[in-house]
Amino acid sequence: MTTSSSEQGVSLGMPELPAPDYPDDVRTRLERDAREIIARYPDSRSALLPLLHLVQSEEGHVTRTGMRFCADVLGLTTAEVTAVATFYTMYRRKPSGDYQVGVCTNTLCAVMGGDAIFEALQEHLGVGNGETTDDGKVTLEHIECNAACDYAPVVMVNWEFFDNQTPASIKRLVDDLRAGRPVTPTRGAPLCTFKETARILAGFPDEREGATESGGSAGPASLVGLRLAKGEAAPARVVHPRDGGPHDEPRDAAVHEPPPTEHLSSHDAPRATSASDPSHPQGPVGDVGEEGEG
Repeated sequence: MTTSSSEQGVSLGMPELPAPDYPDDVRTRLERDAREIIARYPDSRSALLPLLHLVQSEEGHVTRTGMRFCADVLGLTTAEVTAVATFYTMYRRKPSGDYQVGVCTNTLCAVMGGDAIFEALQEHLGVGNGETTDDGKVTLEHIECNAACDYAPVVMVNWEFFDNQTPASIKRLVDDLRAGRPVTPTRGAPLCTFKETARILAGFPDEREGATESGGSAGPASLVGLRLAKGEAAPARVVHPRDGGPHDEPRDAAVHEPPPTEHLSSHDAPRATSASDPSHPQGPVGDVGEEGEG
């Protein structure tokens, strides 16, 4: 005798109803913006990513209604839209805060203190990864590398940089955000809310006075490599091999040979190993041909 699913305590569930539509005035406004976005692309489905930012700017996250809207205006299925919206972490799938505080915990930032910053914020805010404070102001999350390793450890708020942070400085920062006090990024444009950021990412101009001009350019630490490439920086310190080398020997000035390769780091210099140092505890290593001879 078999038992039914209900008798076993298993719920098969009901199919989810279609997502509700936006109110008429909201849909009309979004359709106008969507037409402007779609017109930028030769293939309309290429507009899906900015359209997801557009609907995210409406509610602060990508809702089922937002995905239905994207599917309608692009002639896609909701499954196709959902596949994209769930693939990229920049699209939020649940309500989140006005300020997305992302702590980089990739290798260099972690070594420089990113892990300590993240732990300090979890304790200070009373939330875990991907969670939002009770006042709806701050969402905390791990984020991947922000290509700002020269300023590690780096924290981003709504994708604006806050460089060289410490647990103490970042706690002051989130306190200011929650209290509504003005906060200025280390580099880049002035801070705005996550919804406003999403609209900018959808491809619409930042209409705040002076916001674009204040964006600036790369900071001094990021430009060191460029100056080196142009020969504007001081030459690197040369470390010669410990036991000398061909470049230490006098050269015939009449022979225009290219200078020998110089070691730019002590890590490149020959090491005293059992193969090169007879006094090494393991003793010198013989030739390969001698191995196995009895």
